[in-house]
Amino acid sequence: MSNTSRRRWPLLLPPLLWQLTFFLLPLLFLFVISFWSVVNFRLEPDMTLKNWDFMLSRSSFWSAYGHTWALALGAAVVTTGCSFPAACSLAFTVSERTRRLALMFLVVPFFTSYLVRVYSWQAFLADNGIVNALLAVFGIDGLPMLNSNFGSLVGYVTLALPLVTLVQTMGLAQIDRNLIEAAHNLRAGPVRTLFEVIMPLAKPSLVVGALFAFILAFGDFVAPTYLGGGAPPTLSNLIIDTTKSGQQWPRAAVVAIVMILTLVLTSLAAVRLAYGRRK
Repeated sequence: MSNTSRRRWPLLLPPLLWQLTFFLLPLLFLFVISFWSVVNFRLEPDMTLKNWDFMLSRSSFWSAYGHTWALALGAAVVTTGCSFPAACSLAFTVSERTRRLALMFLVVPFFTSYLVRVYSWQAFLADNGIVNALLAVFGIDGLPMLNSNFGSLVGYVTLALPLVTLVQTMGLAQIDRNLIEAAHNLRAGPVRTLFEVIMPLAKPSLVVGALFAFILAFGDFVAPTYLGGGAPPTLSNLIIDTTKSGQQWPRAAVVAIVMILTLVLTSLAAVRLAYGRRK
């Protein structure tokens, strides 16, 4: 080992200890209890596959898995689409000072509870809420928005939109303006410049932003519970229901492990898509 490597080892210890304490050990414990048994509402150390067999053989589990995937994917697409115009505006049309101020305001929603923000949406999306009241003014019948997939998506966008806009803006701001000017000089229109110059260069930030939205939506239980009505359930709802029914923490651990594996594989695929070499 070289002298440089010896000097770097102490600097690596804090992040290694942090990962070991707050990620690897809890994850290992979660994996271990997925093989335990519940006897008289008490956890008993065991080494059985019956929890895995019980959960993975149920159609309700795979229904919740597919529903969670669909909602998280929808949240990633909708959030990316809603964030991109704002990110382009912040990256290309405002001054550096205004951009910094706007980015600071994007952090402000995280100063308050996400649960409170979701609750506030109930006043807008309820059958007799603000949105339907406005539609009634124009003679449009009320729309069922609360306790639906639409309600869950609204909650997911509320959660992820500031963060995705922040990531996209930081990525778009790094694009070399000379390349955009060159596209204009070669008589490429705004649409062609957007799709053939800006979006390929911004692909890492677009993919990473969408990945953040997917991860946040995939594990969230607030929006599907309070805006989506919990039916059909997502995997997060399934974890809550499973722990409430007979203290089945081992079966809930199975669901959690599947969620983590799904997010790890999805993240690896997204990173490869974002930073993979072009053919």
